[in-house]
Amino acid sequence: MRPFVGLVVLASLGCNAGAALAQTPSEEEELAQVYGDKATVSIATGTSQSLRRAPAVASVITAQDIAMMGATDLDQVLATVPGIHVGRNNQGYNPLYVVRGIYSEFNAQTLVLYNGVPMTTMFIGNRGTIWAGMPVANIARIEVIRGPGSALYGADAYAGVINIVTKGPADLQGLELGLRAGSFASHDGWVQYGGAMGPVKVAAYLRAGRTDGFKEIVQADAQSSLDALFGTKASLAPGPVNTGHDAVDAHVEGNYGKLRVRTGYTLRDDVGTGAGAGGALDPVGKGRNQRWNASASLSDLELAPELMLNLTGSYFQFVNQFTQPLQVFPPGSFGGAFPSGMLGAPNTWERQTRVSAVLGYGGWAGHQLRMGVGHDDLDMYRTQEFKNFTIIDSGPAKGLPMPTPGGQLVEFPVDKSFATPQRRRVSYAYLQDEWSVAPDWTLTAGVRRDQYSDFGSTTNPRMALVWDASLDITAKLLLGRAFRAPSFSEEYSINNPVMRGNPALKPERISTAEAHVSWQLSGEVQLQASAFRYVMTDIIRAASIGGGTSEYTNLGKQRGHGFELELVADVARNLRLAGHYAYQRAVDESTGQDAGYAPHHMAYLRADWHFDKGWALSGQVKRVSGRLRAAGDARPAVPDYTSADLTLRTSLQQSGWDLAVSVRNLLDADVREPSLASTGIPHDLPMAGRALDVQLMYRF
Repeated sequence: MRPFVGLVVLASLGCNAGAALAQTPSEEEELAQVYGDKATVSIATGTSQSLRRAPAVASVITAQDIAMMGATDLDQVLATVPGIHVGRNNQGYNPLYVVRGIYSEFNAQTLVLYNGVPMTTMFIGNRGTIWAGMPVANIARIEVIRGPGSALYGADAYAGVINIVTKGPADLQGLELGLRAGSFASHDGWVQYGGAMGPVKVAAYLRAGRTDGFKEIVQADAQSSLDALFGTKASLAPGPVNTGHDAVDAHVEGNYGKLRVRTGYTLRDDVGTGAGAGGALDPVGKGRNQRWNASASLSDLELAPELMLNLTGSYFQFVNQFTQPLQVFPPGSFGGAFPSGMLGAPNTWERQTRVSAVLGYGGWAGHQLRMGVGHDDLDMYRTQEFKNFTIIDSGPAKGLPMPTPGGQLVEFPVDKSFATPQRRRVSYAYLQDEWSVAPDWTLTAGVRRDQYSDFGSTTNPRMALVWDASLDITAKLLLGRAFRAPSFSEEYSINNPVMRGNPALKPERISTAEAHVSWQLSGEVQLQASAFRYVMTDIIRAASIGGGTSEYTNLGKQRGHGFELELVADVARNLRLAGHYAYQRAVDESTGQDAGYAPHHMAYLRADWHFDKGWALSGQVKRVSGRLRAAGDARPAVPDYTSADLTLRTSLQQSGWDLAVSVRNLLDADVREPSLASTGIPHDLPMAGRALDVQLMYRF
C-alpha cells in the first residue's frame, strides 16, 4: 500500500499546481492531433473500449507518439512503457521484452501479436533467433498489457501481451515517401500509400534498408576460458560484436465493407550473430529470416438483434536459415582440433494456420457476452543441420566436440540433427462476460480452455472488477492465470548428450493479482498507480540427470511483486511532461535468492516542447538499476546506467516536408545488458554508444 499512499500525496500537490492551468477544448483537440488516440484500447477484451475502464493494466502508444519521441525501431518504443525493460541475448542480440522482471534467455513469456496474430515461432517459443528489428513507419499504434492474458489469447500471454497494429486506409491519406540515414552506416527508405479504388479502401507499405550495426567491444568471451584451459590463443576477444543486417518489409491491406484482408512479407538478410551463438565472437556467421503472413476477417455480421459474429483466419510462414554457418568457436579452438573453427547451421521451416469465430451478444441487460472458438495448426515441417563436428556421447570426454572427417562441413541426416519436424494442433474455446453490476461497477470474468495435441489441456480464468469511484478516479482489481507452452526445442531436441528435450513437459504457469488506480487530477494532470504479485510454477529449466547430461524439466518456482507509478502533465499549452517509475523484485523459490538479471528499478522522464509553430523538441531520460545475478553466478551486479535521447523535428505542413533529427544515448553512457553465466561472456553485452539519425519525409 505504500506506493498508493505516496500517490495520494503527489496527487494532492499536482492538483493544487494544476488548478491554475486552464485548458480550452481547442487545446485538447490540438493535443489529440499531436499524440493520437490514446484513450481507447482493444487488446484488453477484444473490442474497443475506454483505456481507463479496460479490465487490464494497459498502455497505448500511437504513431504520433512514436514520431514525437523520435523512435525508428519497435525496441526503442517498448523501452518507454512502464514496467518493461528491453534486454538482449548474446545470439544475434535479439531483444528480450522483460515485463515486470520475468526474465529468460529467449523471452518466450511475452506474447507479441502482429495485427492480432501471434508472431511466436514454435522451435524456440519466441519471435525467432534471427530478428534484426522492426521499423515503426508503418505502425499505427501499439497496445500493451502488463500481466496475464491467456484467458483471451492462450499460450505465452504470460507476463504480458504486445499487439502491433499497422497503418490502414484510415491512417494514410495519399502518398508518403521517407528516407533515413544515421550512424553505423545505416540507411533506409520507404513508401506508403492510403486511398480508395472504387469501393475498396487500400493501404500499402514498402521499405528497404541496411546497417553495418554498432561495433562495441567484448573484452572476453567463452573461448577466452577455453584458451586458459587448453593453453591456446584462439579467442577473438577483445573484439567487436556483429550486429549488421539488410532488411525488406512489405504490407498491403484492403477493406471492402466488413471484409478486411492483410498480407505481408519481411526479409532480414546477412544478419550478424551478435556476441556469438556459443558465447564466442563470430565475425563469419550470417542468418536469413523470411516471414510471409496473410489474414482475413469478417467483422460485425449481424445474425440477429444484438447478436454479432466475427470470423478470422490467418496464415504465417517462417523460414530461419544460416546462409553462412555459425562459427560456434573460432579457428584453433579445443586445443587446435578445429583449424577452421567449429561451424554449424541449424535451419528451420514453419507454417501456422489459425481460424477462429467469435460471437458477441448484448441482448441480456447489463451484460456483454463474448464467446469464441478456434483451431491452430502449428507445423515445423522441415529441419536441416550442417556442421563440421559431432559430440562425444560416452567416456571421459563426453560432451566435448569431435571434428567430422577432414573437418568438413556436412549435412547430417534429419534423425541425426538437432531436431526432427514436429506438428502441434490446438483447439480452444473461451467465454467472457462484461457485467455492469451497478452504475459505477463492472465485473469482467472470462475463462479459456486450450486442448493441445502434445501435452494435453489447460484452463485459464481471469476476473477484473472496475469501479468508477468518481468522475476523476477509477480503480481496478484484477486476478488472472496464464501459461507458456513448451517450445519444440524444449520438448524434442535430440543428438545432444549435454542437453535433451523432454516430450513429457507441461506448460509453465503463473497466477497474478493486480490493483490499479487512475486519477485525473485536472484537465492537465493524470496519475496512475499499479501494484502486482505473482507466483510462477512448473518453470521449464535444465536439470542434471547424471553423466554430464541435462534434460528440460518442470521444476522451477518463482514469486514476484512490484508496482508502477505514471504521471502525465500538460504544464503549459506547448509543454507536456510524462514520466514513470517501476519497481519489482522476484525470488527463485529453489534458492531463496533473487531471480536475477531483471532491473529492480526503472525511472523514465520525457518532455515534449512545441517551441515554435511547426517545431518541436523532445527529450527523454531513462535510469535502469538494481540488476543482480542469479544464484550461482558470482559476478558483481550488472552495472546501472542512465541514458538520454533528444529529437528535434519540424513539420512544414504547407510544403509537405517533415524533418526529424535524433541523437540516441546523447551522453554516450556505457549501457550493458546482462549475459547469462552459461554464455561465457563475463563482462556482459555492450550496447550502442551515441548515435545520430536524420529522417526526411514528404507527403503528397
